[in-house]
Amino acid sequence: MSCRKSYFRTQLKQISSIGCSEIKAWCLGRIPILEWAPKYDLRQNLIPDCISGTMLTVHQVAHGLAFAVMSSVHPMFGLYGSVFPPLIYAIFGMGRHVSTGTFAITSLISASAVEKLVPSNNGTASNGSLGDVAISDFEMQRIGVAAAVTFLGGVIQMSMSLLQLGCATFLLSEPVVSAMTTGAATHVVTSQVKFLLGMKIPYISGPLGMFYIYIYIFKNINMIQISVLLLSLLSLTVLILTKELNEKYIKQIKFVIPIDLILMTVTSLACYFANMEEDYGIEVIGYIPKGIPLPQAPAMDVLQEVMVEAFSVALVGYAVSIFLAYNSARRFKYPVSENQELFAHGLSNIIPSFVFCIPNAGAPARTFLLYSRGAQTQVACLVSCFLVLLVIYFIVPFLYWLPMCVLASVIIVGLKGMLRQFLDLKKYWNVDKFDWVIWICTYVVTICFAANIGLLFGVVFNIAVGAYRLTK
Repeated sequence: MSCRKSYFRTQLKQISSIGCSEIKAWCLGRIPILEWAPKYDLRQNLIPDCISGTMLTVHQVAHGLAFAVMSSVHPMFGLYGSVFPPLIYAIFGMGRHVSTGTFAITSLISASAVEKLVPSNNGTASNGSLGDVAISDFEMQRIGVAAAVTFLGGVIQMSMSLLQLGCATFLLSEPVVSAMTTGAATHVVTSQVKFLLGMKIPYISGPLGMFYIYIYIFKNINMIQISVLLLSLLSLTVLILTKELNEKYIKQIKFVIPIDLILMTVTSLACYFANMEEDYGIEVIGYIPKGIPLPQAPAMDVLQEVMVEAFSVALVGYAVSIFLAYNSARRFKYPVSENQELFAHGLSNIIPSFVFCIPNAGAPARTFLLYSRGAQTQVACLVSCFLVLLVIYFIVPFLYWLPMCVLASVIIVGLKGMLRQFLDLKKYWNVDKFDWVIWICTYVVTICFAANIGLLFGVVFNIAVGAYRLTK
């Protein structure tokens, strides 16, 4: 008993000895915004951050809508995922130039859980409620599953942070992450092909699922809608050419043509005035309720059934996000803590899951946009959050007529940076043939199975190759 009392006295003394400096250091470590926000230079940084945030908003809205569809939930839930996760990451994340929110790879992983537990043929027409936002019971069930994946994925990331597992990133070599993200981008392109062609394709997943999708397309090629295909080709051409011109002449023209916003606006107006939905069979986004729903707990009763998808979301999302944070830190010379990033992304999934957000992570395309547009801090993302809120409350009724094929075109062209990683093969071949083999094998496994399996294979294969090289 005396030993126990002395132990407690020692603990109390240690707690009482904690001073203001220790508390301040802890707060700065856990809430990085407290460190950089007081030093924010309004004169030098505010204008670049506002311009970057405005440009980012266009991509957040487009990606939010598309990735929600990709996640097999109503497009409105993607807009919520473009507000709350970036807001939380801006407070707790250390990557000052990392854009978080809806992400293609985590959306595809989430879709497998949604389609497994609430398949499409179970849809009902009865109405549910999200406070002031009306939605069908079927969509409520679907977002309940997706939110459960988001919640559990965040819990796993938070647990990894508390267990100090951030150091495990040394297992994620550059060839592994490059090949996995390129393979995942290939899956994303495949998921958008049905919108580009105007085809109704059943949900196909599992091993070699991507190849079965293309087999289905070739077998049913007569189902392609010519009007949709022509609009898709026109959209892709305009997007690619304008973005190439933006990159080539940025120094001469001093501004960037917001072609994504222009294209979506013009095609929406054309679809409305020409009645393309009925006359030409062009699929549009449809009705999107405005406003933010009341918080509600995810479907906790399905947590055990979505365990695999949640682990995949946690690991794949973190793998991509931490590499974006590393690149950001190297470019702009500030520190990044792996465990703090796990903590930030864990919170960015756990809290938003209560406001119907799909799984999120750092997004390469939007992060590269912040680099190229001169963003200085996370204020750019905060500006974007505010503007997306304005979209949710005032502009969503006008999104009804946005053609799905145009949205798919925006997504595919936005993946250009990830698909360009194919060019890394030449570098790996010239520098290290083993890295070339690792890239090829990881990519093949990823496109044959899924991003999470590709990442796991890449890590194990990378370790095996490293062990082999040590024994030579």
